[in-house]
Amino acid sequence: MATREIINHDGTRAKRFAVRRRLNRAILACAVLPIVAGLGVAPARAEYPDKIIKIVVPFAAGGGTDIIARTTAQEIQTDLGKSVIIENKPGAGTIIGTQTVATSEPDGYSLLMATFAHAVNPSLYNKLPFDPHKDFAAVSLIARSFNIVVVNPASKINSIADLITEAKANPGKLNFGTFGTGTSAHLAGELFNSMAKVKMTAVPYKGAAPAISDLLGGQIDVMFTTVASAASLVAAGQLRALAVTSAERSAAFPQLPAVAEAGVPGYAAESWYGLYAPAKTPAPVIARLNQAVAKAVQSGAFKQLEANEGLIMVGSAPEELDRYVRQEEDRWRKLVKDANIEVQ
Repeated sequence: MATREIINHDGTRAKRFAVRRRLNRAILACAVLPIVAGLGVAPARAEYPDKIIKIVVPFAAGGGTDIIARTTAQEIQTDLGKSVIIENKPGAGTIIGTQTVATSEPDGYSLLMATFAHAVNPSLYNKLPFDPHKDFAAVSLIARSFNIVVVNPASKINSIADLITEAKANPGKLNFGTFGTGTSAHLAGELFNSMAKVKMTAVPYKGAAPAISDLLGGQIDVMFTTVASAASLVAAGQLRALAVTSAERSAAFPQLPAVAEAGVPGYAAESWYGLYAPAKTPAPVIARLNQAVAKAVQSGAFKQLEANEGLIMVGSAPEELDRYVRQEEDRWRKLVKDANIEVQ
């Protein structure tokens, strides 16, 4: 299309339409620029973590799980550069604390220190307020551990053989403390009942600490407790250790026999500690937490726990925790059914 030309008063030529088009484009650009600046550029996302992280422990403070959780928090906060705090929410066989995390925002700031009960509760309850797999994202299996059989030093029970003899002589009268129905301390005791052909009565508590307090006070007779919750008391002479629940003797307690060699062939039970986040937590956040845990379990604090308390440090990939827990579910489901274990 031809461009119409005019002659200005000063005699110069100008292309009127071309000038108008350039002017219109300039005006449009000025109008659109603020919109692009306001809507076209998203604000930068803060790098994780940028605030305090909380680890929920579904047991009372002072027990073995609490010790592991606090050591984990202490170590990973150094690597992550943000404070990591512990929130103890005991009750209902770990369900209260576990549900708290299941319903939390999937942003990596609310985590769960899960234990043996996480794998056993599906067998104990017809319906849980969460799904142990669908509602959680695995971070890492931190450590595995056997339990330790302990009694009050004033007890006349000095060995596993004594425990069997006493239990057979008084069916149902000996009490063993647990830190909740379906916890490792509970099922280790029930496995002992089954394999030693005795009948001891389980007494549930809201954590290892209150159960051990009653053991020290003579209100209960024996515990199949976590090593982390009892090792220091054994060392101080406040509790007497009879055996470990691992398949073989532990290098951490070479003086103690395994239950299997002390009178119950084939017996073995272990506890474990795994870190979870809510389902749908972003993969980069899970990866960052997993990296921090893998570094933490190599720390001096964890090496001390490993040496003193027989912990087996793991620091696994997320998928390995998921696989391990599914194996644990399968392993204990039969005992729960055969022992007719029910939640009161």
